[in-house]
Amino acid sequence: MKTAVSSVKNTSIAVYFADFKEITKARLAVSVVFSSIAGYFLGAVEINFSSVLLLAFGGYCMVGASNAYNQVIEKDLDALMSRTKNRPIPAGRMSVSIAMTIAVIMTILGIVALYFLNPKTAMFGAISIFLYTSVYTPLKTKTPLAVFVGAFPGAIPFMLGWVAATDNFGIEPGTLFMIQFFWQFPHFWALGWMLDEDYKKGGFKMLPTGKKDKGTALQIIMYTVWMMIISVIPVFGFTGRLQLSVVAAIIVFLMGTVMLFFAFRLYEKRDNVSARKLMLASVSYITLMQLVYVIDKFI
Repeated sequence: MKTAVSSVKNTSIAVYFADFKEITKARLAVSVVFSSIAGYFLGAVEINFSSVLLLAFGGYCMVGASNAYNQVIEKDLDALMSRTKNRPIPAGRMSVSIAMTIAVIMTILGIVALYFLNPKTAMFGAISIFLYTSVYTPLKTKTPLAVFVGAFPGAIPFMLGWVAATDNFGIEPGTLFMIQFFWQFPHFWALGWMLDEDYKKGGFKMLPTGKKDKGTALQIIMYTVWMMIISVIPVFGFTGRLQLSVVAAIIVFLMGTVMLFFAFRLYEKRDNVSARKLMLASVSYITLMQLVYVIDKFI
């Protein structure tokens, strides 16, 4: 009897934990935390591991809160789409009040944690939540320009790490922001291309032309090129303490050409397989590019 009760409790805990990960989009949150820590390592003169932990905790809370608010706002639309109908709220496993409680608590904890680093970091974290939930989310059903708006909070994490380390916003974190800003477009338009039919069930307008056509593919190519250019700008010495060696710049540029290759393939074939390959290439690019930047600083 005790074994059965214990098994039920363990199952319940596992379900609650799985739903918490789903409502906060744990995998996305971890990738954002990675970007923030990379930015911190680039900005820090001396690594303070307690600051890294605060940044990781605060960053996760910021992203988790944004995603929880998003899923509360879009609960009815999520129920219409195949990829989201099993999320905790539309599936009935979590109430709106519980999700809002999680979002509010994580907002408070996140802002407090980032404030302990410095007020500027907390401010940018709060701006990120506001833009994501109050501007980007409602715009998704109104205009494809939502992706442009969403690129602002999406680009903050890389920059946030530098600000956390230095308590300063200047050309260095601005450059990090621009790299991730322009990366957002090929990444999310590739994802939007793959999921276009499902997105349309929820009324979301994610592609710039509204269609899976050459116009969308051409814009993906253009933004990929801009991303590649901005990613190597630090090699020219214009970006203060943010510097990149010639070898590292060549590596970053070559990684960008891989993304560009898949962007051209999408323009040529205009199918979901090509869009998926571009999306996966973009995920690899942003992670590897940040690693190259960090490694280049310390060798």
